[in-house]
Amino acid sequence: MTIKIQPEAISSLRGFELPERLGFGTVMAPVMFRARYQDGRWSDGELVPYGPLALDPAAKVLHYAQSCFEGMKAYRCGSGVGLFRPERNAQRMAHSARRLCMPPVPESLFLSAVETVVAHCANLIPGSSGESLYVRPFLMGTQPDLAVTASKAYEFYVIASPSEAYHPGNMRLWVEREDSRAAVGGTGDAKVGGNYAASLLSIAQLRERGYDQSLWLNPGNRHTVDELSGMNFFAVMDGVLHTPALNGSILEGITRDSILTLARDLGIEVHEREIDIDDLLALVASGTCSEAFACGTAAIVSPISELGDSEQRYRLAQAPGPVAQQLRAALLDIQEGRAEDRFGWMHMVQVAEA
Repeated sequence: MTIKIQPEAISSLRGFELPERLGFGTVMAPVMFRARYQDGRWSDGELVPYGPLALDPAAKVLHYAQSCFEGMKAYRCGSGVGLFRPERNAQRMAHSARRLCMPPVPESLFLSAVETVVAHCANLIPGSSGESLYVRPFLMGTQPDLAVTASKAYEFYVIASPSEAYHPGNMRLWVEREDSRAAVGGTGDAKVGGNYAASLLSIAQLRERGYDQSLWLNPGNRHTVDELSGMNFFAVMDGVLHTPALNGSILEGITRDSILTLARDLGIEVHEREIDIDDLLALVASGTCSEAFACGTAAIVSPISELGDSEQRYRLAQAPGPVAQQLRAALLDIQEGRAEDRFGWMHMVQVAEA
């Protein structure tokens, strides 16, 4: 596959310096990848300077939300640069695209695009443990008409952001009993923008109460735990690790799958099952549920210190707890090259010459 590197993109990288404070997703790398789909085929991709996009006001994405995305990271891995399980991101984005009637980005194009951006932005990867180059591929429909039909034209981009961890420290969760984010048969197991838009009202309301994230319940029964808005949920009960089973309204998290694999490898008993919210709160109150945490690409592993429900506050006995700390360390040790990559998760990238 041919990828054109625009000279202006290389020029934009020269002299770019990281600010002292990065935050998450606020500092953008000065280059991006672009490819277009037209007349049933994908164009060759190109690396171009980061900048605004030109969209027709009638583009399908602006009216009918034909858009999906991925979140992934590039790490300083020993003496090199590595991507964590990028083929899983490619496969999940293909699933999301099909759900929205969009042509999946071929895995070879997806991986080449991500590798090209990372290879040219390697010097922008921050050096502290837990920091990374956050990479955001996204696909959108651009055909300009207002008919409620799938677009015939699409654009695929990859942008990147040198970032700190998404949510450092402990999190306080609000049990969301009123609103729903996504459902079985809808887009619950796809990574699409509409799912996140549906979570914004709950997030705004819970922050007024002093909480950080929503804990969503299954929209079909309204009493079993699904996930957070952008992270999967885990709880430790009597030393056993529990997480909601995938059910069609939960995103199949790549970090979730990795945590489950690591836990079993470390000899931690794991149960994937339905978790009733009232049972969970009672177990937290009794101390049987001693710790809980969320995980995701952006968050890595984030301990949960409190669950809020109506006027009640349920505080976890351990935050961070030993299981969360053990799993976070084991995951980062692989991602950052301090431990053997026993599972073949790291995909090393050849850094482009300056």
